[in-house]
Amino acid sequence: MTWKDLRGGKVAAFVSGGLDSTTVIHWLTSHGIKVLAVTADLGQPDEKNLEDVPRRMKAAGATEAILVPGKEILARYMLQVIQGLGHYEGKYLNTTGIARMATVAAALGEIKKRGIKIITHGATGRGNDQVRFELAPAMLEPNIKVYAPWRDPDFISELGGRKQMIEYCHKNGLKISATLEKPYSTDANFCGLTHEAGKLESLKTPTSLVSFIMGNSPQKAPNREERVSIRFEKGVPVSVNGKRMNLVGIFEKLNKIAGKNGVGIGIDVVENRRIGIKSRGVYESPGASLLEIAYEKILELILDGNRREFFDQVSRKFAKAVYRGEWFSPLISDLLAVISNISHFATGSVTFDLYKGNVSFVKMENAPHSLYSSERSSMEKIGEVSHEAAQGYLDLATVVARALAYAKQTRKI
Repeated sequence: MTWKDLRGGKVAAFVSGGLDSTTVIHWLTSHGIKVLAVTADLGQPDEKNLEDVPRRMKAAGATEAILVPGKEILARYMLQVIQGLGHYEGKYLNTTGIARMATVAAALGEIKKRGIKIITHGATGRGNDQVRFELAPAMLEPNIKVYAPWRDPDFISELGGRKQMIEYCHKNGLKISATLEKPYSTDANFCGLTHEAGKLESLKTPTSLVSFIMGNSPQKAPNREERVSIRFEKGVPVSVNGKRMNLVGIFEKLNKIAGKNGVGIGIDVVENRRIGIKSRGVYESPGASLLEIAYEKILELILDGNRREFFDQVSRKFAKAVYRGEWFSPLISDLLAVISNISHFATGSVTFDLYKGNVSFVKMENAPHSLYSSERSSMEKIGEVSHEAAQGYLDLATVVARALAYAKQTRKI
């Protein structure tokens, strides 16, 4: 689909209010296309006044520009990611990927209400977001079509790079914060920030180039420990330091505490994008990272060996599916069924000391489903399991080992 197929019609655009959003909206409207600009309120910490975004989009030419609530949706989705330990390739907690799902979920109702059948976005043809912004609507509203400017030859020939877009905006008197000198780009929501592109594309650029928004780098964190306690009930965090609050409030509170102490700040990852290109990102996710560490501590207590092995397999599959934009697929539903069943037993209060990016365990209390017993596992002469009882187990366990040795199948020193 090209812009020519849209002339005289109306499209809905997922916009953040930055350079891409401003350029795409002005370019489309200048070609005779009406645009509904939709911004989801995800508590973006890099925006001083999020309500100013619709005004900027109207100034860029949007026929209508609206701000839709999305914080509660994002908090709910992010908690499910945490419950599944959904960190992609072992490090990145999928904070941007899941925010795209929250954006679509928050925006589709307004788009359908206006009878709009075509959506657009500013995601490039080399990244993950184009897949996320198109898979999610396809699964939720399969009759909606997508126009992607970055796959339109006319758009690319005129505005095929950051430099060209900045020049275009200046030429047309559009207000933008992006400059050619800005060393990288940032994508933000209250669960996490992604910094990428620009100078961060060079592996000679240190993480310290980034000016962190959600907290301090570990090196600049306070020179004293801070203690924090988090209470979970059936997998859901319900209080911080004894004070009960809703889920959004817990994320925001832990963002302040963990961010101040450098936890989850400056996570540097070279990852595999869905389309096959490797990319580098520097991430901030203080509250979400601390919640995941706390939740994983409870999992250590409630999962037996077989279930732990099974959960780890589910977790890896889940993290990859979230990253790839498959949030509304039956695969995610299947995986979440397992994750939800396990989370039912995740009750407990865990306390940590935070210090310059480090999280040190202090204590666990009130965990009724814990399988851990200090008596059963003790090396002292106590408990219900006798040391002698292991003899029968070892007699059986070594049968196969000896058979392999007699058959000369074992490895040699």
